Amino acid sequence: QVQLVESGGGLVQSGGSLSVSCLASDSVFRYYVMGWYRQAPGKQRELVAEITSGGNAIYLDSVKGRFTISRDNVTVYLQMNSLNPEDTAVYYCNAYHDKFRRELNYWGQGTQVTVSS
Repeated sequence: QVQLVESGGGLVQSGGSLSVSCLASDSVFRYYVMGWYRQAPGKQRELVAEITSGGNAIYLDSVKGRFTISRDNVTVYLQMNSLNPEDTAVYYCNAYHDKFRRELNYWGQGTQVTVSS
């Protein structure tokens, strides 16, 4: 069982930067894809970015060029620049096994990111 604990987030003005990080309870380097999702009030949860153990990353179109995901053996980071109010949401860390996604899929508790205009 992998436990994920997010930290970071908070309140920032539009145009500012924030970073969030997610510490896994066990090494997930080799086999797990790690990523960040977000959910704004009244909206569905959406994938923001994810990164494989080999370092391949994908991003939500609206965050490309502004957000950067990175990882090491136990932590995944999301650096968020040029934030705007539409980025306001609860951000959730996710980790799943690249061959057993349904069986081995874990979530953090979420951290709030609020961008004021």
